[in-house]
Amino acid sequence: MMNCVKLCRLHTSWRTRHVPADIFGTPSNIVCQQWYRGGPILPRKVINSGLSQTELAVEVYPLRLQLHLMPKDERSTIRISKKETIRQLHKKACEMFSLIPELVCIWDYFNHQKHALMNDMDKMLDDANIQMDQDILVEVANDNSAGGVNSFHENGTADNGTVALVKPSQPNFSNAEGLSLSKGSTRNGTAELSQSQQLASSGTDKTYGSSGVSTRGSACGLTGLLNLGNTCFMNSAIQCLVHTPEFARYFREDYYQEINRQNPLGMVGELALAFGDLLRKLWAPGRTPVAPRPFKAKLARFAPQFSGYNQHDSQELLAFLLDGLHEDLNRVKHKPYIKSKDADGRPDEEVADEYWANHIARNDSIIVDVCQGQYKSTLVCPVCNKVSVTFDPFMYLSLPLQSATSRTMTVTIFTCDGSALPAACTVTVPKQGRCRDLIQALGNSCSLKQNEKLMLAEIRGHLIHRFLEDSLISLSSIKDDDHLAAYKMPKSIKNSKFLQLIHRREEREIGISQSNVGWKPYGTPLVSPICCDDVTTRGDIQLIVHRMLSPMLRTENPGFNCVSRSKTAAAAAANASRLAASSEACVDSSLANDDPRQKDVPSSKLENLEKLPLQLVDENNACIDLTVGEDKSVKLSSSSVSILVFADWSQKLLENYDTRYIENLPEVTKYGPATKKARTEPLSLYSCLEAFLREEPLVPEDMWYCPTCKERRQASKKLDLWRLPEVLVIHLKRFSYSRSMKHKLETFVNFPIHDFDLTKYVANKNNSRRQLYELYALTNHYGGMGSGHYTAHIKLLDENRWYNFDDSHISPINEEDVKSAAAYVLFYRRVKTDHDHSVSNGTVSSAGQQSISSRK
Repeated sequence: MMNCVKLCRLHTSWRTRHVPADIFGTPSNIVCQQWYRGGPILPRKVINSGLSQTELAVEVYPLRLQLHLMPKDERSTIRISKKETIRQLHKKACEMFSLIPELVCIWDYFNHQKHALMNDMDKMLDDANIQMDQDILVEVANDNSAGGVNSFHENGTADNGTVALVKPSQPNFSNAEGLSLSKGSTRNGTAELSQSQQLASSGTDKTYGSSGVSTRGSACGLTGLLNLGNTCFMNSAIQCLVHTPEFARYFREDYYQEINRQNPLGMVGELALAFGDLLRKLWAPGRTPVAPRPFKAKLARFAPQFSGYNQHDSQELLAFLLDGLHEDLNRVKHKPYIKSKDADGRPDEEVADEYWANHIARNDSIIVDVCQGQYKSTLVCPVCNKVSVTFDPFMYLSLPLQSATSRTMTVTIFTCDGSALPAACTVTVPKQGRCRDLIQALGNSCSLKQNEKLMLAEIRGHLIHRFLEDSLISLSSIKDDDHLAAYKMPKSIKNSKFLQLIHRREEREIGISQSNVGWKPYGTPLVSPICCDDVTTRGDIQLIVHRMLSPMLRTENPGFNCVSRSKTAAAAAANASRLAASSEACVDSSLANDDPRQKDVPSSKLENLEKLPLQLVDENNACIDLTVGEDKSVKLSSSSVSILVFADWSQKLLENYDTRYIENLPEVTKYGPATKKARTEPLSLYSCLEAFLREEPLVPEDMWYCPTCKERRQASKKLDLWRLPEVLVIHLKRFSYSRSMKHKLETFVNFPIHDFDLTKYVANKNNSRRQLYELYALTNHYGGMGSGHYTAHIKLLDENRWYNFDDSHISPINEEDVKSAAAYVLFYRRVKTDHDHSVSNGTVSSAGQQSISSRK
């Protein structure tokens, strides 16, 4: 039942702002008209929504349909709720054009081609997949037609077998996304051709235009999919699944008995039904391209991320589709609770069979039969060396394209004592290494002394985002566009804090007065240790900052005379000579010359230096001006290890220092032309697989809880293939993302079409048969991120011939043209040998040995 509500244009605060007090008791619609001098009343229906259709929602935007009256060629627009029936649409159309209902039929007129006759009068428009701004054909039959509307079939033919008012679909070519070739379809997915149409199409069932466009999907399996607007990502993935022989057989048989409508993780069977219906249409003989609008509507309903007409990732759709089909077709109606056990020294074969049997007890579908395999996962704790072995299922393999085992990283090194200018240092480290590897390489490059250490920090927004203090942090967590700084300082300073000098400069907009100048961070922060044993004065902090900035003093500056420079140098020398006497409580005697503390320095020495505009943030988050009262003590925060000091760089001060050394911090990895060229060198699919199986540390966001340490640890993880599926789906990770950019790798991957041998990569040595696979389908991605185009290369196994599926455009191709740098998702089938007896999912397990045929 649909209720009706009325929405009026009311200002959210009209009672308190504008409306007189004497109308508060007046109905809102009258208030609206009185106050705003009119305004339309917008009736809106309350409709059932949600998966269970029990939630109530206001239909703010009802369907807007474009009605086309034929043969008078008149047009009109109508608003109607998507919960109305086809009967109500038919009635409103007849009233709008003053037609006799018995002589009128309405058609789904998608793309200005007759898509389907809308004769199921009790079906709701939502269930008929009618969309916003859709075209509806209102067709008036000849008065002499004996049967009226009932004499029409869905293919547009009359009872006498002649074509009545329906013109055959004509191919029309499209934009780059491939919007072309409409079809007329029947409701049950089979082709109904009139005698005249059969004669017209005889001998041309397998025809290709001069451009290679298939005007009729003649042979079974050569039916294209219309592009509905940026749906090439969906079309390419669907064609690969539809042409998987196991799925083609399964969905063309009676699979309805296996639909699981009770699974809370599924889609009430609707996704499986929509996919099965689409598959049958694509395998029907003599078909023109299919518009997958019903399937896309179901997809958008259960996966809103794929709604609309934006470009998406075909692999993400494929992952959702496989998982959704599995849940809709799961033969297990009530999943038992099974607690997984660790290996605890048991043989791998026993543990693997146990894990697989537990998996099958909860997940048993055609998707599991065909696409799911099993890999062995080994985790090792870096602290206690605890080893944990589990066996997990997989649906596909996502392989990285970077075959290199090393990585170049650029880090800028700063000194805390002002002994050298900042310098960028580029080193080569293991690609899957840890921070200790980077620090060691930097130490070797900058000739780090035995009594010195490097503190690594990530700089973001001209501030220190984090110190990389844990030496076990994986380098994979550091992105190419990150900015790193390394601070060289004494190794054994006791009871110290770190002074962070944050640079700020004044920024103003054009036309803003000088009094409104704002100070914003810029450049790279500097870090220096500061001893906390004794009282620290404001003058001490001034001296420490002077020391850190001293390498950047300009040698030739008209605004900074030689006398001032000599005083600065003399004061710095005096400070250094007194350093050893003042730092015995803070540093080992061997490190005395490295302590930045400036204790017992007479205030007259500070007077020889130009006071810098510094502000210190105390423990109450208040700013203290350090330019006055240099003898006053500063209370350092006991809860924080860092002391924040802001240096405000005025234009005059910038003339005295060369700050370019701290302004432009290089990225960790800057891709130049030579680097890009190197990254596009061809890779072997085997090398990508080896990179996927290589041992590597877990990322910090996914650390493992060690049962021995009772803490989360960044363990090392090693994957091994254990059980391979009948159909192996391989995803090539071409797209990479970071905080500020995303890019696509155009690397050419040399993948085998025949004899893809995975025998040596399977860790289960009790399985003696060869693991051979053959390529039968793949998706391609051309262009850049978000603006590219997807196609599919598919081999019809019955013909032993490759075809290119470009939406509705289908053309044969040579096998040598299958390989390209655009390959994205690869589909391999197991090559059957005499040793194979249709064993499902690799090896035979003691608790799950059933073939695909026996499990249907």
